[in-house]
Amino acid sequence: MHWSEALKLALQSLWVNKLRTVLTLFGVVIGVAAVITVVTLVNGANAYVDQKLNTYGSDVFTLGKQPALITSYAEFQKYNRRRNISLDDYRYIHDNCQHCKEVGAAYSTNSNSVKFANETSTSVSIRGWTPNMPDINNINIVEGRIFTSVEDERATPVAVVGSDIQENLLKGEDPIGKVITVDGMPYTIIGLGEKQGKTLGASQDNYVILPITTMQRIYSSHYSNTIYVKGPGSGPVLEETAEEVRTLMRSIRHDRLGEEDSFSLELNNSFLSLVHTVTSLFGAIAIPVAAISLIVGGIVIMNIMLVSVTERTREIGIRKALGAKRRDVLLQFVIESGLMATAGGILGVLTGVVVGFAISSVAGFPMSVAWWSVVVGLLVSTSVGIFFGVYPARKAAMLDPITALRAD
Repeated sequence: MHWSEALKLALQSLWVNKLRTVLTLFGVVIGVAAVITVVTLVNGANAYVDQKLNTYGSDVFTLGKQPALITSYAEFQKYNRRRNISLDDYRYIHDNCQHCKEVGAAYSTNSNSVKFANETSTSVSIRGWTPNMPDINNINIVEGRIFTSVEDERATPVAVVGSDIQENLLKGEDPIGKVITVDGMPYTIIGLGEKQGKTLGASQDNYVILPITTMQRIYSSHYSNTIYVKGPGSGPVLEETAEEVRTLMRSIRHDRLGEEDSFSLELNNSFLSLVHTVTSLFGAIAIPVAAISLIVGGIVIMNIMLVSVTERTREIGIRKALGAKRRDVLLQFVIESGLMATAGGILGVLTGVVVGFAISSVAGFPMSVAWWSVVVGLLVSTSVGIFFGVYPARKAAMLDPITALRAD
């Protein structure tokens, strides 16, 4: 029997038992969907981290009191005992670094209230920046300007605001020249930042940027800054710049020879590599767990096919009596199980993509479908169906036609 005829017979058999076929697919659908969802979310997380780190550029690194990623409370206690990064540290790096192209400093906190007229906004990010931070942070000022070095030195009460402040407090009015009150202190708006949208469901435009000296005067100087350094390029030249900055920081902070740094210097590449390692580990654990559903689905297919063989024993006997060979019967049943698994794989891929898209939309980071995972999901599901369908197919093919014809 030609394979096309076997395919036709298999489709007819599956169509006759539509409900049973659909129920049989669930295990494969869940398994493939879980794998696709995990891969989609891992790729989306990696894309999100790449996008956010590249906001600073591949030629930027940071100096802080604590590393960006802390994995235990003991580490937090250790790093929290370090001395704060002061503006004096920033100025020393700014004045003495030979390889640095730009050196900036930043600090942020949340405001209890930002007011304009009768409108109030809460949980606004208040950022203290040096004047060159928009260039380092790749934030464009679409209206007005950033504050000057003179305004920074004099702690002038001026501010640059995000688009949420304009939309929520100023109701779309031109913000330039308006006076807002931040925690009881008045500030004149001199600039408006470009809209950035949401990340992980949180708006990135709900902020007020002040000169860092103004913020230090208002919110006290007992906090730790983060120093941003822009090098002359990426790769080896950035590592050379980082080493120079590390030496300068150890010098001004009087770190003893042989002791670890009293600060954390982090390049984007090292942090990016760590995040990718973590997400890859998550995928390596989650995918085998999700694949268990595929095995369960394969076992379900095998059981259903065994039931089908029992129900169709007389049909098999008639076909053999009319000249069907063992390989013909074997081919038909293997194709049936393979078709069920392939259909389950297709539905699983679609379900996984939809679920991944929904989660990514809610979380706010980019969705990234790996097409190789789609191909692998379909191949694996089909292979599972064929593998678990061989035993029932072989059992059907080995039936004695006379015994089969006597079956009720």
